Amino acid sequence: MAAANMLLKLSVLLNLLSSSRLGLWSNQKHATRVSPPTCDRIECPSFDVVHLGDGYEIRRYNSTVWMSTAPIPDISLVEATRSGFRQLFDYIQGKNSYEKQIEMTAPVITEVSPSDGPFCASSFVVSFYVPKENQANPPPAEGLHAQRWKLMYVAIRQFGGFVTDSDVAVEAAALEASLSGTTWANAIQKSREKESSTSTSVYTVAQYNSPFEFENRVNEIWMPFDMEDASSM
Repeated sequence: MAAANMLLKLSVLLNLLSSSRLGLWSNQKHATRVSPPTCDRIECPSFDVVHLGDGYEIRRYNSTVWMSTAPIPDISLVEATRSGFRQLFDYIQGKNSYEKQIEMTAPVITEVSPSDGPFCASSFVVSFYVPKENQANPPPAEGLHAQRWKLMYVAIRQFGGFVTDSDVAVEAAALEASLSGTTWANAIQKSREKESSTSTSVYTVAQYNSPFEFENRVNEIWMPFDMEDASSM
């Protein structure tokens, strides 16, 4: 029965992600430093807040494991996330080499590598946080790969509503503006320059909520960096 309920809920989530009309924002104001309610019910990666700024916070995440898609070229983050989520949904339902079902976690994240122009496809990598009990040996699956993140620092900005393509760009720009002139902004830029040969991701969108939650939704923009780059400023 539990598996059937999960299947129903995740199927509805997939349908919601496939509909651009449901990407409308609610009447909520921007959320700030809200604990995602989903994390009271399912597993989320743990973190410590090391700094609270004006419109942003700096978090420290311990090493985590994510199951990720290959880069998805698309002009729409919403559509790319829908496509990637389909693969990850199949994965946690047992479409993996071990035929093992895996518990749902949050958030589902989408790493964004923007295109050079408004009509060019960007690149998106969609990832599922692997539960702690599966991190030592996450089941492999065709078309997916495991990412093992070391200790990581992230500048984040929270916002509410259902995620849309236009609002994501606005929120990312707002985070950049909030960080402008800070040590954190310099560290983010330095980290991007160091990783430019292996990664072109500029920011990540984290989505926490069930599609059945229409109020108090929590999404985040993440901009990771190496603390050594902040310490050296």
